[in-house]
Amino acid sequence: MAKKKAAKSALARDVYDAELFRLQTELVKLQEWVRVTGARVVIVFEGRDAAGKGGTIKRITQYLSPRVARIAALPAPSDRERGQWYYQRYIEHLPAKGEIVLFDRSWYNRAGVEKVMGFCTPAEHALFLRQTPIFEQMLIEDGVILRKYWFSVSDDEQLRRFRSRLKDPVRQWKLSPMDLESVYRWEDYSRAKDQMMVHTDTPLSPWFVVESDVKKHARLNMIAHLLSTIDYYDVDTPKVKLPKRPVLSGDYVRPPRELSTYVDDHVATLIGDTD
Repeated sequence: MAKKKAAKSALARDVYDAELFRLQTELVKLQEWVRVTGARVVIVFEGRDAAGKGGTIKRITQYLSPRVARIAALPAPSDRERGQWYYQRYIEHLPAKGEIVLFDRSWYNRAGVEKVMGFCTPAEHALFLRQTPIFEQMLIEDGVILRKYWFSVSDDEQLRRFRSRLKDPVRQWKLSPMDLESVYRWEDYSRAKDQMMVHTDTPLSPWFVVESDVKKHARLNMIAHLLSTIDYYDVDTPKVKLPKRPVLSGDYVRPPRELSTYVDDHVATLIGDTD
């Protein structure tokens, strides 16, 4: 198995924080441009388990309005959905005018986990590879801005992250039997990914590969690239002027505290101020 080149030195935390915030500021400008111009943006995040997709999505959406930017992370299909046209349940989550949708995994499930784990037939997989470029061409020709990112992680780093999750009580839920299966089927997933790229990495809808062994670098690289590929610009936003503090009439009397049920002061127990 070919080894990846050694990771570069990690970025200093203060440099990372400053650059991330600068990029997030630009993402807010992109959001406002999308809202005002009525653009429709779809961002597809794919890659192996523990490749860093979720963390990047969180940083992208951290300061964005959920009314404009939303995440589509679909569960396993229901029995009814299995009887639909394959792309149908994804179409329901596509953006309307003035919206951004980030697909945390997407229709490319069929090219990865479904192919490797036998959840689809060879005929269904072959049909997917043939239809997907046509499906994406339809989206783009209708005006959708489509960006596809593949997060690439080495087998050693993926295993290290799995072990870290196993010991972390707030991240254990991220580790499933399917994740562990991906360790044993590393080469099968590699072959499936290579086959997917041959058919769906097209000039009209290319894949952009993000090296993600260093999560912080991957986040900055991906966000910077996304912003560089969209011709957004500053738009006029409503000017908000806060009023002066109103003059109270003095007629209002607040009801006694005893009439309301307040949340216990948990913080007081932490600092020892329980008087």
